[in-house]
Amino acid sequence: MKRFRLFLLISSLLLSLGLTLLKVPLASSQGTTLIASYTNEALPLQDPDAAAWNNTTALEIPLSAQMVTAPIIRETKIKSISVRALHNGKQVAILLEWTDNTENAQSIRIQDFPDAVAVQFPIGSGQPFFCMGIQGANVNIWHWKADWQADLLAWQDMQDAYPNMRVDVYPFAQGDRPNPADYQDVTYLSGVAAENPLSLPRLSPVEDLVAGGFGSLTSQPQTSQNVQGYGVYENGKWRVIFSRDLTSSDPDDVNFVVGDVYSIAFAAWDGANGERNGQKSTSQWVSLQFESAPPTPLLQPAEEENYLIRGLTAQTIFLMYLSVLFVLIVIAVIIYFRLPKEG
Repeated sequence: MKRFRLFLLISSLLLSLGLTLLKVPLASSQGTTLIASYTNEALPLQDPDAAAWNNTTALEIPLSAQMVTAPIIRETKIKSISVRALHNGKQVAILLEWTDNTENAQSIRIQDFPDAVAVQFPIGSGQPFFCMGIQGANVNIWHWKADWQADLLAWQDMQDAYPNMRVDVYPFAQGDRPNPADYQDVTYLSGVAAENPLSLPRLSPVEDLVAGGFGSLTSQPQTSQNVQGYGVYENGKWRVIFSRDLTSSDPDDVNFVVGDVYSIAFAAWDGANGERNGQKSTSQWVSLQFESAPPTPLLQPAEEENYLIRGLTAQTIFLMYLSVLFVLIVIAVIIYFRLPKEG
């Protein structure tokens, strides 16, 4: 009996040693850190189906209705959002995916509200309040809007909302839609002259903003609008890619260093539910870690290649280890029962 207990103890120790050496966890759970995986290729800035995204790990972020300050909405439709991230040492791309039963990409009528999504970063150190930051601790917000993207793809006007509408005169019926260059007097372009963000030509469906508390949200100047975006609505889901250079000279922009960890938060709007402005779903802060590039391998002297070991993964080696251990245990059991009994 003593020998049998000794046999079980040795077997357990061998198994524990194998699990430890191969770093095999006995249990696992989803972490709260979003890893921006490194790639040495160009980032898929407008392709949510690109194979590069398969090399990333998705993080499911829970969302809840913003209930801190007016205007609030007690029941929002977007309950969670799936996030992936990539970088190549020069740019970062963040892919967000969420379920939405309707595509809302118009804001022509006053009763229409577009679908939208945003990511938020602290500009300084620490984690300010996750809803728009606080005074003295600003946040940088990237806000993608479905109607802005629709306008870039094809200009929308009142006839898109009311296709059978009639008008008295169409002075520009022939030719392209008038641009500011078509006018001779800036009086007719007062919004552009005042640099109203809603009047200026849009170069991206993403608005680059800065905030330091409720009521302080400010659109950055057009020369500082350096965030790109691209969204696709398909099969009841939105997939939106944000992208920007890792570094920016703008003082109101977040800067990223490969290998460091940052805070990131998310917000989403379902236009069909009347969500706009502060009526939105928000997340708490989560961590964003930029994966370092793998070290360049040093040149080694040519050696005879070991074809037996080449290409074996840790899981394969672990299975081989278990197989050998099983054989040893079977042999030990056979030997044990063939030994003469004590007394």
